[in-house]
Amino acid sequence: MAEANAPKSETPAQGPIERLIESPIFSGAITTIILLNAAILGALTYPLPDWLRIALHTTDMVIIGIFCVEIALKLWVYKFRFFKKGWNWFDLSVVLLSLIPNAGAFTVLRALRVLRLFRLFSVVPEMRSVVEALAKAIPGMGAIMLVLGVIFYVSAVMGSMLFSGSHPQFFGDVGEAGFTLFQIMTLESWSMGVARPIRAEHPVIADIFFVTFIVLTSFAVLNLFIAVIVDSMQSKHFDAETERQNEAHDEREQLLEEFKAMRSEIAELKTLLAAQVNQGDGGSTTSENRADKSE
Repeated sequence: MAEANAPKSETPAQGPIERLIESPIFSGAITTIILLNAAILGALTYPLPDWLRIALHTTDMVIIGIFCVEIALKLWVYKFRFFKKGWNWFDLSVVLLSLIPNAGAFTVLRALRVLRLFRLFSVVPEMRSVVEALAKAIPGMGAIMLVLGVIFYVSAVMGSMLFSGSHPQFFGDVGEAGFTLFQIMTLESWSMGVARPIRAEHPVIADIFFVTFIVLTSFAVLNLFIAVIVDSMQSKHFDAETERQNEAHDEREQLLEEFKAMRSEIAELKTLLAAQVNQGDGGSTTSENRADKSE
């Protein structure tokens, strides 16, 4: 019966490996290797001596091998649990991209190997929380993108109708107008490069059109993106704080239950001790009475 209730012992091979994978030393080593790999990929963009380029390529291949071993260890230890976390899928995808051959049609995809640096998001908890907050803000940002798209399309059609005759290089069609409006939204050379030349021929209409578009996009809609992201970050922080408070509350409740159990055990011990003392006193009194009668 005791053997049936005993906890199952972990597999001898998996126990140490799982502890190694989840240790801070292992995480720090992987982070260092990712940073080293990023430095190597950056260095390979410069003209280097042949011997140094070969050495860097060799080091890059060794690093890819280390990443493959890491993923293999995690798959072996966690098995199907590995695929329950989105960050594990991300790591697996990045490592698989690193294995694409550097030849033929795969040359362009091979450039994606620099995405290995993004593994820092899954390794560093602070960066991971920021990315998770951004991902949580995507639905709200999608709605804002739809609003911005409607504003862009309406403004592009209006701009093409109003200014295509005098300035076809800016508003010749909806595509050109959309690209011009994107430049205006970013406030990059919008005044001297776009607005003032058009304003010289259409002073009143250009003023109303450009000022209204900039207020709606640069000052209003884009600030909504910031508001959604900030709200998501605050919500993430609030959720983490709430989780910590719940954990602390659970710990306090557990300690309180243990304290109550200790008090009940102490009370039982006191009761048993008092009973034993009373039995001892009763026994000694009985023996004294027998002695008196014998006399």
